[in-house]
Amino acid sequence: MALLKSGWLWRQTTVLKRWTLNWCDIWIDGSFVFYKSDSRRDFMQRVSLKTACVDVRSGLECTGVSPPESHPRDNLLVVLLADGSTVNLCANSEDEAIAWKLTIVETKRNPLFTYDPYDDSYQAVPINSHHTVYITPGAGLGRHQVVVQRDPYDGVMDQLALGLLAGMAAGAAMRSFLWMPFMFC
Repeated sequence: MALLKSGWLWRQTTVLKRWTLNWCDIWIDGSFVFYKSDSRRDFMQRVSLKTACVDVRSGLECTGVSPPESHPRDNLLVVLLADGSTVNLCANSEDEAIAWKLTIVETKRNPLFTYDPYDDSYQAVPINSHHTVYITPGAGLGRHQVVVQRDPYDGVMDQLALGLLAGMAAGAAMRSFLWMPFMFC
């Protein structure tokens, strides 16, 4: 399984509202996992971003949350969950908080696909609270699972070229109409 982002984040506990430093991983299947250390042995919490995450806020958007000592409010990150709870996080810098937010948003947005070489087709993997997705090579005879993310800019150049062509045609038509009154004089 592919790791999208990992690093240290401050996480606020739900009961006592204390800040603890945790190692965090975001995996391509949408798992946001918290550990006690970077050895990844002491598992703390797992959040499924694809099914549980509703919204992500960072910096001054995070209202009602106070950052840990010596950290500015710009470093805050709040993950709003479907059950109404939140995961309050704090990065070491504003840029790092924005990078975590963008990774969470991209992970939540992009679907997972499997590729079957015999059919030469991609099939979407349903991700919800009742399914667990394991991405492994060789899942079955002759079948390999490959994760593909859609490129959000796929087809942009085609649309841009069509827009430019339409603009040039409209401009040529408008120029010909502007010369019409002079032809009848």
